[in-house]
Parts: sequence; structure tokens; C-alpha cells
Amino acid sequence: MKPIICSSALEAVSLIESGETLWTHSMGATPTLLLDALAQHALTKHGLTLLQLHTEGAESLSAPSLKDHLRHRCFFAGTPTRSLLQQGDADYVPIFLSEVPKLFRSGEQHIDTAIVQVSPPDKHGICSLGISVEATLAACQMAGKIIAHINPMMPRTHGDGFIHYNKFAAVYEQSMPLPQHLFAPSDAISLAIGQNVAKLVLDGACLQMGIGAIPDAVLACLTEHKDLGVHTELFSDGVLNLVELGVINNSRKKVHPGKTVTGFALGSQRLYDFVDDNPSVIFMDIEQVNDTAIIRKNPNVMSINSALQVDISGQVCADSLGTQIYSGVGGQMDFIRGAGLSEGGRSVIALPSTAANGTVSRIATVLSPGAGVVTTRAHVHYIVTEYGTAYLRGKSLRERARALIDIAHPKFRDQLCQEAFEMWRLKV
Repeated sequence: MKPIICSSALEAVSLIESGETLWTHSMGATPTLLLDALAQHALTKHGLTLLQLHTEGAESLSAPSLKDHLRHRCFFAGTPTRSLLQQGDADYVPIFLSEVPKLFRSGEQHIDTAIVQVSPPDKHGICSLGISVEATLAACQMAGKIIAHINPMMPRTHGDGFIHYNKFAAVYEQSMPLPQHLFAPSDAISLAIGQNVAKLVLDGACLQMGIGAIPDAVLACLTEHKDLGVHTELFSDGVLNLVELGVINNSRKKVHPGKTVTGFALGSQRLYDFVDDNPSVIFMDIEQVNDTAIIRKNPNVMSINSALQVDISGQVCADSLGTQIYSGVGGQMDFIRGAGLSEGGRSVIALPSTAANGTVSRIATVLSPGAGVVTTRAHVHYIVTEYGTAYLRGKSLRERARALIDIAHPKFRDQLCQEAFEMWRLKV
């Protein structure tokens, strides 16, 4: 059957009934036009649940007026949902990103309606999920109905993210720019961290990295490397710069050699223009991108992630500030484990030594009460700050404590040494 062609976004989302469980396309493909319309439509309904990863520009659905009509169920927190989660007005689901599609495909998490943003159909009637496939492909496969914003500005990407026009229940077409995250010059601390991490990257390594000042700084420090590959959740402008320099050519990969593999892209319009109809960039289902069994097949996997806090035994908190949910489990463990099993693989947790304008040490004697351990101390390889690198694999608790204190901010080192003895009985 052909979809209903709607004259407004509100008409498209009017198919949603009370009690439904919804999924929204995420990251740079967040269908903000449809979600803004949903914020209006939801006021006439009750018992709606919105499943989501990180969303861009969806603040309208966090309005206090929606409290009794729609509840967010988050696999990852972002700006629109963080305060709701911290106030207890939304639900956080800790889960590896690789397992979110499995949750849908197994039927363990039911989905009534998927809300997506796609490219226009080609001559075969096939649309593309564009710059964000992540878990949305699985959601579309399992949803009772799909409501689509067709956006002529959405790149048509290669890989897994194809969906036929006739699969949609309703469509609304309007051209609008996609959200952008611009590549910013690195500050002194990020640059120092980037230089320390870059020393650990071998020629021929296969990279995974996130978005933000530290990953951008690392990428900016790799311009003299050779034959790097990419198999990552996120494709950013920092990666594109290295592709254009010939540093990234994917020549040594065993899985999809010659191709950049990603689950979603977020960056500048230049990046979106690059991935549009580019067969050298493959956007894949995140169940495949983040599958440890697939990641490990590439040699010299280099996983680069960040954290909010690390204790002196090597436990990594990356999703909360104490009990306050800040982000999510995401794919950190998927790639750290994949890198650990890869021949020659390495994983790095890179973070500034302090937080709160230098008043708090991110390297702590113990994690804050309620802090979530995203990466266990048994999985960690390298911890990097602006003060250096601590290698923890195979090290004792005493050796770990000494190495981590050495890369903490100098003004906290004496305190950490004292607390290491008082709390752990470690003489460092």
C-alpha cells in the first residue's frame, strides 16, 4: 500500500493513538519537524512512550505540559532529556548500544510506531535513512507503522539504511537543513591529551572514536600517520580531514577493506556532502558496527573513548555524575572489548584531569556514590590525561593507583596518595 501523503507534519503524526510506544530516529537525523508536531498531538493523547538514543533539537517534547501525556524512555541521555532523567520524569535504560536492535528484533521491546527522517525515494521507490542508521533500521523492521519526514537535504547513503517508500504509513515532505556539529580548534588541555593518545596509535590501526573536543584533538594529531582505517559508531569531520589527506585509506582492514564503516555521521554540511551517494562510506546497522565478534576481526583496532570519572583501580564511569544520569552506556564497552580481542588491538579512555573549573579531580580514590561503572577495571588498557598515559592492563591495584595518580592533576596527587592508603591500604 502507498502511504498517506500529508500536507503537514501534524497530519502525519495524527495516526498515533493513546498508549502507543514510539521510536524516534536519532542523532543528526532526528525528525524534529515530526517531533515538534508530536509535542502538539500528544496533548490530546495519554500513555505515550518515546524510545530514543541521543536526539538533536527535540526540546519541544520535554515541555512540562507533556508530563501526563508522554514519557521518555532513553537508551542514551542528551540535552532534551537529561534534566527530565535527573528529575525522575523520564526513564533511563542502561544497555550496550549493540544490543538495542536485538531488543527490538527479539520482540522484548515492542514498538508501535517508528518516526523517521529520510531522503526522497529513488527511481526504484527506495529511500535512505541517510546519516543515521544506528538502531532505527531495526525499529523500522519491527514497528507496526512508520511515519516519515522526507527531506530533500538528507544525504542518500550506502549500506544498510534503505527502506521502500511503500513501507511508510504516512509521509510529509519538506526541505530543511540538518543539525551540524562544527569541528572546533582544540584548547590546550584537549590538544595535550590528543598528542598523548596519538603516540599510542600505530600505523595501520583501525580507529573508533566519538565526538567532542578530545576525539577531535586526537584526530588532528594523526596527520603524519599512515594507512589508518575506520570502523566506528560515529563519522565526524575529524575523520573526513584525515581521509582527504590520505592518512585514512582503510587499506589494512580485513572487514570491509577500502571502506569507512560507521553507524551515523554528525558534523558539518561538508561532511554530509561527502557521504552523499559515496560508496566508500558504509552506514550499517549498529548491531553489526558494534558487534565485538566483527570488531575483533580487524587487526590493530584502536578504540578511543572518554569518561566522566575514573577511580584508582581503573573503574570507568561514563554515563552518570554519581546518581545523576548524564549520557549513556553507549558503545564504549562494545569497542573496548572488541579492541582487546583484536590482534594488536588497544583501547584508550581519554579525559581531562579535572572538572568543575579545576576544583574536582576526575581521577578519584573511589567513584562517587551511585556512579555507573560502564567499563570495568578488568577491561581497561590505557587511561590518558593531559599529564600523560597510564597503562593498566595486567597491573596490580597498587601499580594502577601509582600510574593513575601520576597522571592526575598535580594539586590532587598528595591527597590521592593519602586516600589510597586510608581506603585501599595501598602504599603508593
